Amino acid sequence: MKRVFKVLCSAIVASSLLLVGCASKSDSSSSKGSDKKPKVGFLYVGPVGDGGFTYSHDQGRLYLQKELGVETVAKESVKEDKAEVEKAIEDMIEQNVTVIFGTSFGFQEGMLSEAKKHPEVKFMHCSGYETADNLGQYFGKIQEMMYLNGIVSGLKTKTNTLGFVGAFPIPEVIRNINAFTLGAQSVNKNVKVKVNWTNTWYDPAKEKDAATALIDAGADVIAQHQDTAGPQQAAEAKGVFSVGYNTDMSKTAPKANMTSAIWNWGPYYVKVVKSIMDGTWKSGKYWGEYADGVVDLAPLTANAPENAKDAVEKAKADIKSGKNKIFVGPINDQKGAVKVESGKTLTDDEVWNMNWFVQGVDGTIPNQ
Repeated sequence: MKRVFKVLCSAIVASSLLLVGCASKSDSSSSKGSDKKPKVGFLYVGPVGDGGFTYSHDQGRLYLQKELGVETVAKESVKEDKAEVEKAIEDMIEQNVTVIFGTSFGFQEGMLSEAKKHPEVKFMHCSGYETADNLGQYFGKIQEMMYLNGIVSGLKTKTNTLGFVGAFPIPEVIRNINAFTLGAQSVNKNVKVKVNWTNTWYDPAKEKDAATALIDAGADVIAQHQDTAGPQQAAEAKGVFSVGYNTDMSKTAPKANMTSAIWNWGPYYVKVVKSIMDGTWKSGKYWGEYADGVVDLAPLTANAPENAKDAVEKAKADIKSGKNKIFVGPINDQKGAVKVESGKTLTDDEVWNMNWFVQGVDGTIPNQ
């Protein structure tokens, strides 16, 4: 829960995420270009075999390795603990690693500490807010794809009750639940979304149990913001439907999965490492969108409703063009209070720090 507290507190101090992690010109903090290829390290919060978040980053690592011919190393199942992160980083630096990607929010404290100790090393942290001269931040607007997941689910449900298995009650997960709900409501105004928290990123059994509880409470479509396909497997076992997250989860639950919101980290990793090699990299914050290709939607499966294809393609086009910005008023919170007035659009900073549920979400955010 320490992680939850730190993320919620970040709403006060987090800056706008309109900056990018790669610059076209070098500055005083950038190293000069070099033909020498760096050795690149990756820190993972779970095992590569999770079939979800860690797997998606590892696919990006392999893409980087193939495209640039750089040597890479990876450390799996690193605990979100400052001392553990520091140790993992020190081990990599001893192996002559000079670029390190940390792929979970809980790595932030340890990475910031190590960045101060090792100015010669470039650090990139996924989903956080702290920066330094040699530490940048990166993430993607996966909520855009969660909105599309919601459209498919809203068209499929018969009970008008959708279930969402959430890892932690933090802005990263909350905004995805809200986007999913708004997507479902855009095609089915009667939809309600029940939320069940697991307070873990990686625990397949716990994730399955959370999904099963939602199904028992009436949900006939299961969504998730979890690192494994456990919720998909629970949906298949109970004879209902699902939409996945992180990777294409259709093979994991072929009778249940309709599509998945997916990450495509490879091109971004190539872009960052190239900029380090040519001396144009500088610290900043990158929040990539569908138009960038860092997030996408897996192909619809035969389980999806027949009318989903046209609805999804139209919404995808509108999101890509900027016509559909998702969090556009009027939007009320779950208690009915107006949070976004008609005609207003939430800023990136407001979306990044979101700590309230939209109307139609049946769930609680602890400590509120």
